[in-house]
Amino acid sequence: MSTNGDPVDDAMDDVDDAIRALLLLMPRMVGRAKRMPVPEELQSLALAPRHLSLLSYLLFDGPTTVNDLATRLEVAPTTVSLMVGELSRKGVLERREDETDRRRRIVSITDGMRPSISAWLSRGATAWRHALAPLTPAERRMVVDTLRAYEEGVAETEDEGA
Repeated sequence: MSTNGDPVDDAMDDVDDAIRALLLLMPRMVGRAKRMPVPEELQSLALAPRHLSLLSYLLFDGPTTVNDLATRLEVAPTTVSLMVGELSRKGVLERREDETDRRRRIVSITDGMRPSISAWLSRGATAWRHALAPLTPAERRMVVDTLRAYEEGVAETEDEGA
């Protein structure tokens, strides 16, 4: 037990206690994320988590190519191309020629949708920035690596059960 008697601090003393703390915390985090209201103009699109990642990259990093998005999302370019096509038809994204290489297409959020998407997704980014800013770069890397290892572990368990 920690010297100050704080249950959160105590949970970090033992791996099983840390797991218990995270088993309580993770559903709360997911629940809060799910309660973030989807902008009215996007509600009919049935967006999946992969769409949110794609929109987040475009919102925070700006316009880019399908291949760059595919690399960042860790999926095939054809998968991103299909998502971009779907969201383009619905007026969420637009594709334009790259002025420096006309063979490439640049993907961006439409001007009309940017304010709603920004208001919607910025809350999560702000919360992460608040949580991660006090940490050192090594500590931030550890948080990201730990969450990635958790996600991969859950995926392996799912794959074994399939």
